[in-house]
Amino acid sequence: MLNLIDEFSRECLAIRVDRRLLSTDVIDVLSDLFILHSVPDHIRSDNGPEFIAKAVREWIVAVGAKTA
Repeated sequence: MLNLIDEFSRECLAIRVDRRLLSTDVIDVLSDLFILHSVPDHIRSDNGPEFIAKAVREWIVAVGAKTA
């Protein structure tokens, strides 16, 4: 289960449920949210394997966000 929460407002922005989540799934959800809400200054994660994947880290930097 992938839960994306806005730390400031505590609003749940997205929930993705699947038997297995890959880095491409994370990028897909984040890109949809960035289009709707704009790119955040920082992204914080629980450092699960799908978030520490090289593809996700490179994509976050490419869109102009930083990891907290």
